[in-house]
Amino acid sequence: MNILHDVALSDYSTMGLGGRAAHLITIESRMDLLEALSWAQAQSVPVVMIGGGSNIIWRDEGFPGLVIVNHIQRYETFKEDDENIYITAGSGENWDTVVERAAQAGLTGIEALSLIPGTTGATLVQNIGAYGQEISGSLVTAEVFDTKIGDFITMRASDCGFGYRTSRFKTVDRGRFYITAITLHLTKGQIQPPLYASLAAYVKEHSITDLSPVNVRQAVIAIRNSRLPDPAIVHNTGSFFANPIISANELIDLRSLHPDIPSWPLNNDRVKLPAAWLIDKAGFKDYHDAATGMATWAAQPLVLVNEKAKTTADLLAFKARIVSEVHDHFGITLEQEPELFPLA
Repeated sequence: MNILHDVALSDYSTMGLGGRAAHLITIESRMDLLEALSWAQAQSVPVVMIGGGSNIIWRDEGFPGLVIVNHIQRYETFKEDDENIYITAGSGENWDTVVERAAQAGLTGIEALSLIPGTTGATLVQNIGAYGQEISGSLVTAEVFDTKIGDFITMRASDCGFGYRTSRFKTVDRGRFYITAITLHLTKGQIQPPLYASLAAYVKEHSITDLSPVNVRQAVIAIRNSRLPDPAIVHNTGSFFANPIISANELIDLRSLHPDIPSWPLNNDRVKLPAAWLIDKAGFKDYHDAATGMATWAAQPLVLVNEKAKTTADLLAFKARIVSEVHDHFGITLEQEPELFPLA
């Protein structure tokens, strides 16, 4: 095993911040994972496995154990019939590459999740979603190493505890499972209307009538590129806050003070509010903070950008200001999407 020591974690987060890891290793197979976990157990150090670092914020104190960087590659397809196709992808595969291959094969189900940075395994942790699709809607099973029983198991999608931008991998069983592969059920054909509002507007504006997976993917890429910075160029972790979900009655109360507040209806008398709108109205549109070196992205205030920040403390201070102002204006507490490591 090629274990590195005293490694800068800022190189393993697209926000470009954080302390140092005591140990770090890159794995390319299930056997590599087992060897890394065995080494960490022998050294009595904690372990965390990461993908591309696009949804991780490292604390300034760093990580005292072993960071496992997941590069497990795999891409296989199984044809049930002419319409139903299953894809199994290694958890270390680049997610957008998986989406691209599926779209080019004419498969629908994940094309709206195009250009979301990170690795395939990480998609389950956050239950990523965009433009009307979520990974939970296509997932069949996940292959995981269960540290509680010390073996690999196959977990059904229904057992993953998916919710809006969350899963059991992020909450009740955080750190218990190491995802090594996922299997998706996709179908031949086109995405079915109604489309997500912004995607529908783009399709109409550009007179796109053929809603093939490739065409929808290209539309999503165009929309994302117009609104979001490339984490390979600009330090950010994408959407920093989840869209808050409140009750219909709470929305009525809010609209008595803010009649123009947008919302989307959900099930069980719940509604979702756009966090970007709340942040904008709280005074943080295209905001550049000299004190912390942080900013909000001009085209999307939901994205926090590291312009000149030196520490994670700077980022967290800027985040706290936004959360405080939004709460003062609307009585709503924004929840952070990127995971903060190590756990408090």
